[in-house]
Amino acid sequence: MKLAIFAHCAIDTISIGDNNYEQIGGSACYCGLTAREFKFDVDLYTKFGNDFPKQYLSDNKINLINAESAKNTTKFAISITGADRTLKLENQCDPIEYSNTKADGHLVSPIYHEITNETLKQIKDDSNFLFVDPQGFLRVKDSENNVSLQKNDIDLSGVNAIKVNPEEAQQLVSGTHDEMMVALQKKGVEYVLLTNKTEVSLLVKDKVYSITLPNKEIHDTTGIGDIFCAAFCCTMLKEKDYLWALCFAGGAAQAALDSKDVGLQKIPRKGAIQNNASYFYNLVKFRDL
Repeated sequence: MKLAIFAHCAIDTISIGDNNYEQIGGSACYCGLTAREFKFDVDLYTKFGNDFPKQYLSDNKINLINAESAKNTTKFAISITGADRTLKLENQCDPIEYSNTKADGHLVSPIYHEITNETLKQIKDDSNFLFVDPQGFLRVKDSENNVSLQKNDIDLSGVNAIKVNPEEAQQLVSGTHDEMMVALQKKGVEYVLLTNKTEVSLLVKDKVYSITLPNKEIHDTTGIGDIFCAAFCCTMLKEKDYLWALCFAGGAAQAALDSKDVGLQKIPRKGAIQNNASYFYNLVKFRDL
């Protein structure tokens, strides 16, 4: 099976306490490598400059589509305190161009406005199953390059699944957590995932399914959401079962957090993901909305 991923690669400087780590990252890398762990072929629509070690992706058998840019790679400085982080945008690469792909599913996960509305529309026209993580559509920077979120009326018709945290959801819709999930569903999304720190909820039709990740010590949270999205996508495409997809997504996020590794080293092995998924499957709570 094949997953097409639309996202920028990045070079991240991650600061945790007194330690600084320079890492390659961006949702392109986290999603792409997680999908490979699920034995998916990956077509990666991305852009990066000469400063990016593309060999790393080729070695992991990720197909790069029209990826090279004359501009340097998108760059973030990320400061982490517990489960909270602040971002600074230090460089921005070229936008991603669309070309046709015969993929089973499409995962759109921009990090900073690399996907235009027109490109998103082209992806929708071509996709059987489209998962959107809207983070990069919602980000904006101030004069000091600090990144925050702002409202954006993205057209979500034709989107099968979305993942948001409460702050992101508030830029798209309004209300309580439940009301925001329903409002996103009304915009046309079939599977609405809301992640609130360790609480993960999935709205399907009129039911909310939820799991709680065991709250252990959290180290580097960079990429956890991307690992979650790719695991959900791959499981959904393979198993056609949203409950397993929820449990595999939570299982992958938990396995990555358990590793206590920084950057891409935290991408978990399929075995660890599977063990966690079986554990969560027996603990899924559900309620009617």
